[in-house]
Amino acid sequence: MKILVVSDNHGDAHILTEVKEQWSNQVDYMFHAGDSELPFDSDEMNPFIKVRGNCDFDSSYPEDEVVECGDKKVFITHGHLYGIKSSLDRVHYKAEENNADIIIFGHSHQLGAEMIDRKLFLNPGSIRLPRDRNEPTYAIVDIENEHVEVVFYTNEHDKLLSWNGTFTD
Repeated sequence: MKILVVSDNHGDAHILTEVKEQWSNQVDYMFHAGDSELPFDSDEMNPFIKVRGNCDFDSSYPEDEVVECGDKKVFITHGHLYGIKSSLDRVHYKAEENNADIIIFGHSHQLGAEMIDRKLFLNPGSIRLPRDRNEPTYAIVDIENEHVEVVFYTNEHDKLLSWNGTFTD
């Protein structure tokens, strides 16, 4: 199973269209972790499974979503309501409540992925306004049985060679 994860495009509809076109026939699910600043039902935001960020004013966006993806359960939120810039504790507790295997969030504009208690915590970074790096980023998660690979890509769709991770559940 392959999952595309993007976040924090802050009004840039063009980059979402590019990313969707690049991966549409190669991924099973597309997630957007908030701060699109686009209407919920806009063409650019479909078919993303999406949540509301602190800069999204369309009240149609849910704050969180729990989605069954094959045999994995994904919890997605923007992260601002869980204080992810300080700690992953609160979002970890929420993931535990929902029996989530994968936790997706944005908000900090800093990419990262780690396994905690056999759960993948993933922030794809910002596709428009990165922090602590020059390249805007998004992520592809490839899951096969207990093998999880996270690959980050730039907004030019080049593999980010400075960070990638393979995890075994």
